[in-house]
Amino acid sequence: MRKRIIAGNWKMYKTMEEAKQFVTEVNERLPQSEQVDAVVCPPSLYLAALQSMTEGRSLQIGAQTMHDVAEGAFTGEVSPKMLSALHIPYVILGHSERRQYFNETDETVNKKVLAAFANQLTPIVCVGESLAEREAEKTVETVALQVQKAFEGVTAEQAKNAIIAYEPIWAIGTGKTATAEDANIVCEAIRVEIDHLYDEQTAAAIRIQYGGSVKPGNLGELLSMEHIDGALVGGASLEADSFVKMIEVASHA
Repeated sequence: MRKRIIAGNWKMYKTMEEAKQFVTEVNERLPQSEQVDAVVCPPSLYLAALQSMTEGRSLQIGAQTMHDVAEGAFTGEVSPKMLSALHIPYVILGHSERRQYFNETDETVNKKVLAAFANQLTPIVCVGESLAEREAEKTVETVALQVQKAFEGVTAEQAKNAIIAYEPIWAIGTGKTATAEDANIVCEAIRVEIDHLYDEQTAAAIRIQYGGSVKPGNLGELLSMEHIDGALVGGASLEADSFVKMIEVASHA
């Protein structure tokens, strides 16, 4: 059975003190679990401080994005080398907001995926369709192509350790969510695409999350689906109580 993973994407929220308070509360409440990886991805300013607070704890810290080169004249960027030096285990790559607002493409996402693996980071690779693509019944085609391009040059052994987050763009921050059945269909299509790119063993090993207005109340139904191994969570990950509840749901679903 694939280990579940709940990852909170804080986006551009929280001050340092608010972030520390969250981690302190979660550290106190989060049970040790062999069934679930619990991750929060704060703004990069807080990575070092929060990483030091979670050493030896169940809660893990991830990054929201990174550049694809180790170092250079790229004002404001964070490199994979920097994340690796902090022992950050996860990095979100290709989130739809990065694609929409910061001009990321399938090609740049692929470069970052390769750089993540080269620096011992586990990429959480985001894919998803727009409302127009969904209404045109191009969801599977769109998502499969994004997976193909993101994993170009990635070995089977690397792919087994990757995470793919299916986030329908029309469901992010809108309060709308795909039905569990619809989400499972797309996650299954992603697994089939990984099988085509690699083999059955790799497809069976890779973890696939669903993201898009996930909350404690709908998480259990999503996790009951065969091909959904976790969730990439936005707003509901900002409060310690909500986040802990989601870990509890994932531990028992």
